[in-house]
Amino acid sequence: MPDSERDLIFDDANGALALGELEEACSLYRRCVALDPEFFDGWHALGMCLLKLGHVKEAIGCGLQATTLQPNDLLAWTGLSQMYVRDGQIGEAESAKANARILSLGGKVVREP
Repeated sequence: MPDSERDLIFDDANGALALGELEEACSLYRRCVALDPEFFDGWHALGMCLLKLGHVKEAIGCGLQATTLQPNDLLAWTGLSQMYVRDGQIGEAESAKANARILSLGGKVVREP
């Protein structure tokens, strides 16, 4: 099965990130989530890239989207906690960290039907 346009762009974004080209990586991650708003990996990667660039509020929005799409993803909650810490939202950071802890111990934040 050929790679989708989204997947090809995501690979390019990851390559730009690896080279330290954060603005380019963010631009490409944005294209991924524009093509597929349900693309968890794109939202998570965009959030972490924005955090590295210091765009904390926008990063939090992406982190929230990622945890909405996959509420039982450990890395998504860990990343969101880091974003909240950077923004000085300690209560929210602790809550996100608690969800990450539940997942790290094998629990679930949201039970699947």
